[in-house]
Amino acid sequence: MKKKSSPPVEARPSALALLPLFLFLLLFFGAGLYFTGQGEAMGFYQLHAPVAVLPALALAAWLAWRRRIAPMEPLLAGMGHPNIMLMCLVFLLAGAFATVSKAVGAVDAVVALGLGALPPALILPGLFLVAGFIALAIGTSMGTIAAVVPVALGVSDAAGLDAGLVLGAVVGGAMFGDNLSIISDTTIAATRSQGCRMQDKFLENLKFALPAAIITVALLAFLGDSAPVEAPDDPVSRWLVLPYLAVLGLALAGMNVVLVLGIGLVLAGVMGIWLGGYDPISFSGDIYTGFEGMVEITLLALLIGGLAELTRVTGGLAWLAATIRRFARGHRGRRAGELSIAALAAGSDALTANNTVAILVSGSLAKDIADHHGISGRRSASLLDVFSCVMQGLLPYGAQILLAGSLAGMSPLAIAGQVYYCWALAAIAVAFMLWPSRAPRPPVAAATRRG
Repeated sequence: MKKKSSPPVEARPSALALLPLFLFLLLFFGAGLYFTGQGEAMGFYQLHAPVAVLPALALAAWLAWRRRIAPMEPLLAGMGHPNIMLMCLVFLLAGAFATVSKAVGAVDAVVALGLGALPPALILPGLFLVAGFIALAIGTSMGTIAAVVPVALGVSDAAGLDAGLVLGAVVGGAMFGDNLSIISDTTIAATRSQGCRMQDKFLENLKFALPAAIITVALLAFLGDSAPVEAPDDPVSRWLVLPYLAVLGLALAGMNVVLVLGIGLVLAGVMGIWLGGYDPISFSGDIYTGFEGMVEITLLALLIGGLAELTRVTGGLAWLAATIRRFARGHRGRRAGELSIAALAAGSDALTANNTVAILVSGSLAKDIADHHGISGRRSASLLDVFSCVMQGLLPYGAQILLAGSLAGMSPLAIAGQVYYCWALAAIAVAFMLWPSRAPRPPVAAATRRG
């Protein structure tokens, strides 16, 4: 009789466990750059990301097998993780809502009724600030992107703005608000793991986030000085704004993003049928069309979830943590400790493609580093949240950019380089860390450290 295999546990640290992720990035970026260099306008679409990740999965499975770990168990566990399943559901509903709301004219109605009055230079900063406010209120960048991107795309078309620049402004605003929100899951994870109050972490975060936001707004105002927004030629009903307003209102009220998108989807279809020119068959067809547009991102999310779990159980995350721990222990002073925490947060996020998970897996080590180097809990919590936010907002295989790219039908690489808020946030945070402190605190004795 075959013995029942035990649940997979994380293996000893191994740098080799990181090879599958690097293989995926090499194939994805390498193929895109090659085909672009050959003159292909859609060079990064010649090798689709879900296909590029398959060799990486095969390599990760082989590495797991060599370490006597049954690869199917962690693969399926990673693919079926609740966070991954929620992400996929949001992708599908967001695609359906975007398709239906565009088909019934809701996006055109918003453009016609409000945004045409804005000066051209304020369109991009306005989108950034709107996304930031919504994410701050609801505590989720994914829900914000799903709600704002459809209108942002309408603005992009009407104003003649580069779609990548518009989406970069929305993603940046969503990350800005999510990073500061006291009800965000990343804030909760960071403050609990570092033992500080949410209000203290918010004030510490504001030191990094506010200057980065001001720089971003100024840059977007300069880049957005283009043709004014033109209202659609055909007249649209003001009532068609309601589905979009309902989505924003329900999101701000704190409703779950899945329910928000579901209600918005139904309301958009009902409004289209009520006002005429739309029927239940068209409604169902557009829902499925929206689902189809999200197949690639949904497949990639599932496969990346499996790859992340295989990387964990074969020791990739453990190797990263051990490497940073050695660096932190070998260098004294606040600066070395803060740089270690920043590298830990960013590296963990790059491996897991989920900022909340990155904070959860690196929180205890970050706390140890903070105690050893005399760094306050509010500071370490802020650094964890900031650098996981920076990496998540720039990852071309991260959920936020994948969602925005899928809604717009664009390569994620065309968006990642234009999320200027995350680049500015990283620069501001590094400058703060490298700035000499006035009165460095002595390391906390081991006996007084909190677990």
